[in-house]
Amino acid sequence: MKVLVFGGSGKMGSAVAWDLAKNSKVGEVGIIGITGRRENTLEKTKKWINSDKIILHAIDVNNREETMKLMEQYDVGAITLPDRKCSYKVVDMAIEAGLNIVDILEEYHRKPDKYEVEGLEIPNGITLDEYGESLHQKAIKNGVTFIDGMGFAPGLTNITLGEGIKKMDQADSAIARCGGVPAKEFAHKHPLKYMITWAFEHVLREYMVKVDVIKNGKIVEANAMDDLEKFRFNQLGKDEELACAITPGMPSFLYTRPQLKECGEKTIRWPGHWEGAKVLKECGMLDSTPIEFKGTKISPREFLSHIMTPKLQPLEGETDVCVMWNTVSGIKDGQKMRINYYLWEEADTENGISAMGRVTA
Repeated sequence: MKVLVFGGSGKMGSAVAWDLAKNSKVGEVGIIGITGRRENTLEKTKKWINSDKIILHAIDVNNREETMKLMEQYDVGAITLPDRKCSYKVVDMAIEAGLNIVDILEEYHRKPDKYEVEGLEIPNGITLDEYGESLHQKAIKNGVTFIDGMGFAPGLTNITLGEGIKKMDQADSAIARCGGVPAKEFAHKHPLKYMITWAFEHVLREYMVKVDVIKNGKIVEANAMDDLEKFRFNQLGKDEELACAITPGMPSFLYTRPQLKECGEKTIRWPGHWEGAKVLKECGMLDSTPIEFKGTKISPREFLSHIMTPKLQPLEGETDVCVMWNTVSGIKDGQKMRINYYLWEEADTENGISAMGRVTA
């Protein structure tokens, strides 16, 4: 099998490519990207993976003709791109080219998130929902298998909650709680007790948008960072105080699990993170709309990201942790029942793969 990884030199994509190269059923792993960026990350990724299976392709995905021609040479595509604009662009091309694909970013392309579309390009004359449905129908027509939202969250969260729902006679509630944080000993060294493990601008977006959730059996709109929940994670040999708050997630369940009375996703952070993030939000620092400043226009969020990114990068020897606590509540054999799913995953220091890379890949 030949697999083409889009964004394969990034934080998540390189972990995906590394894992694929170790798989005996995979004969070739193509990594597509642009050379000359960040000290030629394509070559650095190939050297790190150290496998003859790795083939580099210096192609800009904005070049539709070249990208689709390359797609025809592969059996499966793995999309690990950092924003929805690029993700949808590659999905559109892959479906047209007949390439089976897996995407780790967007959970439900059939119903695109309507908030802050990140430059997502929609054909003239149709709505966002119509575009999503057209991708679905085109994939069916072309015989393309498209698995979207298959990483950590979305991905493991959906699988575990879906399994819990199946075990119930009547499932009433499905709540995902998940997130990536610095290992505890390094958290205090970074603002907001946070460390960048994937696209930071997308993280900031998820702190600002409106979120559709199920409350009391109805789809309602909530604000990101609302419904702060503090809890103790005392499973898998750990005993830590953590906190989580509403962020975008589980949108597919709004349509595929309409029987639920409660459904949503919360992102886990160390205590104090959400209070600090809310201050930034209240001060307007997470706004994306440009403002006038000394004769120029600047986006507060882009400025904040530029300032904070160097301070949030992991320092030499620092590692991250991925945490998950998902709950499904309902009725089984006439009795109330709750099923819990726990995960505490740490970095692979021997191979240089972050915890986020491990659970996503």
